[in-house]
Amino acid sequence: MQYILLSVLIGLLSVTSANPILHPRASPTNTNSNTATSSGTAPCAAVSAAHFAPTNPDGTVPANLAYECLKSVPLNITAAKSLMGEIRPYIRWQTNIAFLKNPPSEYIQKIQSPVDILAGLDQIEAQIDSGAFFGEYDFGSALYKLILSAHDGHFSIVLDSVGNLFNFDRRVPLVSVSEDGVKLPAAFVYADVVAQQFNTISYTPSAVVRIDGQDTATFLENWSQWGILQDRDALYNNLFYELAQVSIGGSGTGTGTFSGGGRGRWAPLTTATTTLTFANGTSRVYNNIAYPMFSLSGIDSGEKLQQQNFNYYDGSTANTGEAKLQAAPGAKAAAPVSGSTSPAGYPPYVVAGPSNLVNGYYIDSPGYTDVAVLSLPNFEGDSDYEADFQSTNRNFLAKAVADNKTKLIIDVSANGGGTVLQAYDLFKQLFPSPAYLPYGATRWRAHEAMDLIGQAFSAVCPLYPRVLDTIQFYVQEMQSTYFDYEEEADVNYKPFTSWPEKYSPRVYNGDNFTGISRYNLSDTLITLQSGGIDITGYGALAGLSNNPQPFKAEDIILVYDGYCASTCSIFSELMRQQGGVKAYAMGGRPNTHPIQAVGGTKGVNNYGWDTIQSLVSLGVRATSGATRTRYQQSTLGTDYNAYGPFARTSWASSPGCNVRDGLRQGDDSGTPLQFRYEEADCRLYYTPEMTVDVTAIWKAAADAHWSGKGKGKCVVNWWPFSKREVTTTLKTSRLRKRGANDAKVMEELLNTLTIKTDNQLRGSGFMQP
Repeated sequence: MQYILLSVLIGLLSVTSANPILHPRASPTNTNSNTATSSGTAPCAAVSAAHFAPTNPDGTVPANLAYECLKSVPLNITAAKSLMGEIRPYIRWQTNIAFLKNPPSEYIQKIQSPVDILAGLDQIEAQIDSGAFFGEYDFGSALYKLILSAHDGHFSIVLDSVGNLFNFDRRVPLVSVSEDGVKLPAAFVYADVVAQQFNTISYTPSAVVRIDGQDTATFLENWSQWGILQDRDALYNNLFYELAQVSIGGSGTGTGTFSGGGRGRWAPLTTATTTLTFANGTSRVYNNIAYPMFSLSGIDSGEKLQQQNFNYYDGSTANTGEAKLQAAPGAKAAAPVSGSTSPAGYPPYVVAGPSNLVNGYYIDSPGYTDVAVLSLPNFEGDSDYEADFQSTNRNFLAKAVADNKTKLIIDVSANGGGTVLQAYDLFKQLFPSPAYLPYGATRWRAHEAMDLIGQAFSAVCPLYPRVLDTIQFYVQEMQSTYFDYEEEADVNYKPFTSWPEKYSPRVYNGDNFTGISRYNLSDTLITLQSGGIDITGYGALAGLSNNPQPFKAEDIILVYDGYCASTCSIFSELMRQQGGVKAYAMGGRPNTHPIQAVGGTKGVNNYGWDTIQSLVSLGVRATSGATRTRYQQSTLGTDYNAYGPFARTSWASSPGCNVRDGLRQGDDSGTPLQFRYEEADCRLYYTPEMTVDVTAIWKAAADAHWSGKGKGKCVVNWWPFSKREVTTTLKTSRLRKRGANDAKVMEELLNTLTIKTDNQLRGSGFMQP
C-alpha cells in the first residue's frame, strides 16, 4: 500500500494543474490561398496605412477595411480539420447539448430556437472539406456563431481570427427609454439624453426610428442576437448604455453591444458608416471603426498577418512569429480596491467593496430614508478579494439595520456571476436560520472521461484525511473537486458512500447525466472552492446561524437588468424560491409583455478547457500499474493531448463549457433551469433620468413594491387593455434640476463612453462578457 501511494504521489508531482499540456504535432501546411480583394490595394496593407497615418492619433481603422483584411487571411485547411477533431472531447463536457437540440416548447416559444451543436460541427467539417470557406475568418466565424447560437454564457469558443485581431465599434452608444415610464420605450443617442438631462442643449432629443434604413426595433432585435445572453429582452437591454455595466469598467459589456461592448466587439461591421434616422426627420452618419488588437508593423497582406498572428503549433515555437497584442484604445478597468469614489451616476457609497463589485448605498431623498441598497454587479471571482466581498456584505447589512433601514433593494444589474459560494454566503447572511438550507441541486453530463477521473480520484482521496494542512498538495487538489465522492452531498444532503453512488448515471431527453449533488457547506475543505471564505452559518461560522434575520423577505426586492447569469442565477434561485423575495425587471423590448428577471446562463459552474485538461492529466497520474496503462489507452490518454484548442483560441476569451446544470427543487422532469421560462414579478421601463442617476431606478422599484399611494406601477398591470403611445421625443418636463455639482457629474458620465470590454474577471460561475 505504501509503495502504491508513493508511486501515485510521484506521478502527481509532475502534473501541471493550471497550464495546458503541450504535445508536439506536425505543423499543417495545406492552405486555401485565395486572396482576391475589392480594391487595387491589399486590404491589410490599407489597414496598416490607415493605422499609421499621421492624421490618425488613436490608431483606429475603418471597420470595412478591417473586415476585408480579416477575410483575406487564407485558410490553413489541415489545421482547421485537426482543430475540429481536437475540440470535440471538450464539448462532451457541455451539459445541455441534448436540451439545446430538443428544448421544451415554452423555451422555443419564448426564449430561443433549437440548435443541434453536434450536427453543426459536422457541417463545418464538411464545409472545410468542400472548400466552402474562403479563409480563416470564414471558418472561425462559422464556429463562433454556432457556439454563440446556444446562448449559454458558459459555452464559449472564440478562435484567433475572431477574437485576437480587431474589435469593432460604432462609437455611438444608445439607450432605450420611456419618456414617462408609461409610454413604450424608444432608442435615443445617449449623448443627447445626457445633454438634455443636464439642460445643456437647445434642441429636443428625438427617437431613432431607422438604422441604416431599417426599422429601429427590428434592426436592434436582430443585432442583439450577437450577445451572449439567453433571454431576448435581456439581449435587447444589453445593446444599450447602462450605468451598472460601466460601473465595473472593462469587466462588463461597456457601453452596450450596439456600440462594440461585450460580444458586440466581435460582431463584424462590414460597412464604413452607420446612419441613424430620427423621428423628427433628420439623420446622422457615424463612422464604423475597428481597434487593431495586434501590431500592424510590417503587415501588408493577409498572408503576412497570418504568419505573425496565427499559431499553427509545430511542437516548439509559434509558426513564424508571435502575435503582438495591444489593448483597445480607451479601454478602462474598474478600480482594483475599495476606497475610490462611487461610479459615475451613483450616489456616495455608505460601505465600499472591492473594485466597485459590491457597494452599499442609502437613498438620500424624502420618502426613501428607510431604504438601503446593496449594489451587486458581480460575485467576486478574484481570490485576493473574496474575504473583502463577504465582509462588505456583512458590514453593510449590519450598518443598515443599525441605521434603522427597514427595506432592502439588492441591485444585481450587470451581474455575470463570479464565485459560486459567494451566492450561498450572501443568501445565508440574509436568511441565517438553519431552516433556510440552500438547495442548489446540480448534475453533470455523464461520459467516459468524467467517470474515469471520478474513479481515480475517489480511489486515492479516502486514503488521506480531509484537512486543510495536507502536505500532499495534489491530494488536496483532488479532494476539493467534485470527483472525490466525499466532496459534496446527495439530493437529501447526506454523504455519498462511493463514486458509483455519486455518479449513478440516468437518462433525460436522450442523454446521460449524473445523479444530483449539493454543496456540503460544512465541508472542511470548503475554503478551497470559495476563495478562502467559510460560508455564513456553517463550519467556522456556524455560530452566525443564530443571528437575527436583518430584513423580512417582504422587505427585500431584487432589481434586474436581465444580465444576471451563472452565480447570479444561483443567488436569484435561492432568494426567490427559498427566500420568497420578489423580482423587479427593468427595460426589455418595446412592448408590454412580461419579461424574465434572469436573462443570462442559468448553468451553475463553468470549466475552462485548461481546467478540464488538467483534471484529465491528474486523473491519469493518480493511477498506477495496470490501471494507469488502461487509463493511458482510454479517452483520457488519447483525446486531450492536442495544443491546438489553446493555441488557436482567443486570448480575450478562454474556451469553456458549462459543466453543471442547475435543477429546481421538487422538479422531477430533469429539465435544467437553463430551459425554464420564469417571469419577473414586476416589469418597469427605463426612463431618461435612470440613464444618468441610478437612484431613479431604485426609487421606481421601491415605489412599485412598497408605495401605498399607487405611485409605482408595473408595466403589465397598468392599462392592460389600452394601446400605449410610443416615446418619440424627450420633453423638458423630464429635466433634472440644475445643481452646483452637475458639470462634474456630466463630465464623469461622458468619460464613461470610452470604456471598452477588457474581460478581467473570472470565477467558478462567471459568464465572460
